[in-house]
Amino acid sequence: MDRKIRVIVAKAGLDGHDRGAKVVAAALRDAGMEVIYTGLRQTPENIVRAAIQEDVDAIGISILSGAHMTIFPKIVALMKENQMDDVLLFGGGIISDDDIIKLKEMGVGELFTPGSPTSAITDYLKNWIKDYPRY
Repeated sequence: MDRKIRVIVAKAGLDGHDRGAKVVAAALRDAGMEVIYTGLRQTPENIVRAAIQEDVDAIGISILSGAHMTIFPKIVALMKENQMDDVLLFGGGIISDDDIIKLKEMGVGELFTPGSPTSAITDYLKNWIKDYPRY
């Protein structure tokens, strides 16, 4: 690949805890990816708009507030509306096993729960891009 993997890391909804998102963003940067961190309290519309403007390969959502069953489906719908079939949506946070299954069935990629090593996230992204190249 001629260019770096581009990833947006976003905190959606009213969740104000961003330490994990910042750790993931730094790990992705350290792994050679270009990372755009949107900051706190982003709406699904803002996240998808930024992903389009930045021409990203992936969108990473961090949710600790319990709003994942509202936020992720809205982002999936907006991505479909904007024909973003070649952009990976993944995330992490406090998400039950049952909800992880439901979200994956909706089209969300891997979901990382607390304690996941950052290397698992970077490896996942690199492998996804390798298996689903846009270029």
